[in-house]
Amino acid sequence: MLKPISVVVVGLVLAAWGLSLPAAEYNTSAKKTPLITWTGKADPFSQSKLEPTALAKVIDHSLTEDLAASDDTNKVLTFSKRASDEVFLRRVYLDFIGHNPTADEVTTFVLDPAKDKRDKLIVKLLDDPRFGENWGRYWRDVIMYRRQEDRAMLVQPALTDYLTEQFNKNTPWDAIARSFMTADGDVKDNGATGIIMAQNGMTSDITSEISRIFLGVQIQCANCHDHKTDRWKREQFHQLAAFFPRVALKPDNAGEKRTFVVSGNDNPIRRVNPKMANRPVGSPEHFMPDLKHPESEGTKMQPVFFLTGQNLPFGTPDAQRRETIAKWITDPRDEWFAKAFVNRIWAELVGEGFYNPIDDLGPDRTCSAPKTMEILGHEFADSRFDIKRLFHIIADTEAYQRDSRSRRKPDEMPFAANCPERLRGDEVYDALVSALGANEDMPALRFAAADGAKGGKAAALLRSPRNQFDQVFGYDPSAPRDEVTGSIPQALLMMNGPQINRAITGFRPGGGTLGQLLNSTSDNEAVATELYLRCLGREPNKAELQTCVDHVKKTSNRTTGFEDVLWALINSTEFLQRR
Repeated sequence: MLKPISVVVVGLVLAAWGLSLPAAEYNTSAKKTPLITWTGKADPFSQSKLEPTALAKVIDHSLTEDLAASDDTNKVLTFSKRASDEVFLRRVYLDFIGHNPTADEVTTFVLDPAKDKRDKLIVKLLDDPRFGENWGRYWRDVIMYRRQEDRAMLVQPALTDYLTEQFNKNTPWDAIARSFMTADGDVKDNGATGIIMAQNGMTSDITSEISRIFLGVQIQCANCHDHKTDRWKREQFHQLAAFFPRVALKPDNAGEKRTFVVSGNDNPIRRVNPKMANRPVGSPEHFMPDLKHPESEGTKMQPVFFLTGQNLPFGTPDAQRRETIAKWITDPRDEWFAKAFVNRIWAELVGEGFYNPIDDLGPDRTCSAPKTMEILGHEFADSRFDIKRLFHIIADTEAYQRDSRSRRKPDEMPFAANCPERLRGDEVYDALVSALGANEDMPALRFAAADGAKGGKAAALLRSPRNQFDQVFGYDPSAPRDEVTGSIPQALLMMNGPQINRAITGFRPGGGTLGQLLNSTSDNEAVATELYLRCLGREPNKAELQTCVDHVKKTSNRTTGFEDVLWALINSTEFLQRR
């Protein structure tokens, strides 16, 4: 039983977490002590003692203080009201497991009088195997959308399976991150090779993505010049790259399958020209190119972690280099590792990050709620990077459970409401499958051009209906959401696509949702209500219900009339978004 938290406890916790970053300083020397550290917590390895529901109240309290402190107009802060049960239910289903609730689940939840039903539902969804599937696909997209070439798609099935398993097991985030930085083996067997394969084994690109994904620090500009808006220097980028020069990506055509293998290469080929430093075959050391004399060898770089100054000597073997930098990056005392994950998950659930874009943090960036960011970041690190616990805390906050509004203007207060989100490609597909009463391999949704193609598991998955919907509706999860818009191919697929037309027909053999409904009841209002529940997770209001019934009456055929209703629902903005 969760215990109510008192105002006194909230105050004590906030006081204990009265943290602040030290004055921003920086030193490029590898020999000096780190200057960017997380301070204010006596023991970064201690476990938080508060329940998620209690911590959620702490977060809401802190967020209000942050917003009040940032507002110089002395206006009363105005937040959206709490979302209705129907809105919350569909939101948390899509956010956690990527599926719409069923009609029965909507009815049961709305009629449940229990005060703690939302918290119980959050706990239930965290244990649902679809939680791992949904977030595994999300992180697959984070890694794959910025791949260097399409051969990297070979790793996608194994990557998705690997991430799904880790999220369902609630493997700590630091362990998952380390596995990506230290991965070896066949890319078709080991999904943790995903980042290295996606970047084609290129040293500079691997370096950029590891910093962006796990630290939220975009240091890639410093590959060629000192960063224009951050403190990062070109030397620091190439010192970080010096942890990865020996990673080799080699084609393996010896067996029956054509694949690639990631391995460390401590006996690399002789480096005969500067460009070889970036070839995916492994180099003994990393050399920073001389931009004025590109024909020269460049500067041999020692492995140095730019955030702390920790370093390794020249000649260190590949395994030790990658294991060491993985350990340093995921150290609970590294604030940016914890904050990068917290900021991304908060943004996905609430609709806006504390830092925007969500993968661009760092000491030179502005945080919209610094104290709240500190509390959540510390809580995540203190829990030993417990992913499900973080989801639970955020979903229990009022910030998450507020009604939704359109994205705010730059001069409006952040976090006053939850923001609607366009569904990702996988979520659109799952929503269609559930709304139309189909299954994962739904033949009706298969693209005709994909039928009959040959190939192994990877090829089969890539030409699956799910993947093809993902190609049309998918987007880079790291992109600012106001840049994610609908497209003509999306509209054409949903409005005129033969796959959709085949799937919604009430005459389809086996019936599907619509055929079964029409066969089981002659009550048009009941059919219309059921379609709304399945597609939008709510009952129609009076006007909507009357519009549906009137339309069916006007058509010459009842089935055709309800096919029109179903078509209109799955083409609505509400269906393609979560509120």
